[in-house]
Amino acid sequence: MTGVVLDVGCGTGEHALMAAAAGHDAVGVDLAAAAIATAERKARDRGLTARFVVMNALELDRLDQRFDTVLDCGLFHVLDDADRATYARSLASVIPSGGRYFLLCFSDEQPGDWGPRRIRRDEITASFAAGWHVDSIEPTTIDVNIDPNGARAWLAAQTRT
Repeated sequence: MTGVVLDVGCGTGEHALMAAAAGHDAVGVDLAAAAIATAERKARDRGLTARFVVMNALELDRLDQRFDTVLDCGLFHVLDDADRATYARSLASVIPSGGRYFLLCFSDEQPGDWGPRRIRRDEITASFAAGWHVDSIEPTTIDVNIDPNGARAWLAAQTRT
């Protein structure tokens, strides 16, 4: 993680607060006002400086700011096909050439039908084919409350070209 950090779909802000605690300028955005209010309270309670904004991740250009690092833990897999294309363009509007985007999403290798949509590896590469270099896509596990073994996931790293 380098430079100015955006936690997109930040929920209650844990990743933005982690970045702030590591000395980065950090911004978190989420559509849920209650989650943003909780993130702001957590920042105050921890004595950390981070900015939190109620915002649709499909409209990141409205931030009028550029980010060196963008973190996405659990947003990409809730978007439908059309929204994923819009989301990739939205990310491109705030990440300069050389900026990095890190994605953690549910994998199609996760059995069962509970939880969010499963994402195939080729869906990630297709979403970031134009204007990006997909540096890596690795299998990993997401900690979840309903299964002590977690859920199968993809951890992907992309660089803006």
